[in-house]
Amino acid sequence: MLTSKQRAYLSSLANEIKPFMQVGKEGLQEEGLEHIQTALEANELLKVKVFADDSSELKEVAEKICDYTGAECVRIIGKTIIIYRPAEKPRIELSD
Repeated sequence: MLTSKQRAYLSSLANEIKPFMQVGKEGLQEEGLEHIQTALEANELLKVKVFADDSSELKEVAEKICDYTGAECVRIIGKTIIIYRPAEKPRIELSD
């Protein structure tokens, strides 16, 4: 579980990265989840842009990603989800 200080730090790091992928109105498919899984192994922190009509759809996509990958949702800003999962050898240092 991330603390609010850790979430703020990860959000600041995410400002510098571009969205890894875009999820269209048809939703997130198994193949997309596998791509996110692979990208998290390499990068730890990702942004995913979701083209959804309302915030409940956005939250559903975030939950689906986190359940599948074991990641945590750092923040949802607009239509962008920021997710984080530490690697076996973490490159991002989080203070307690």
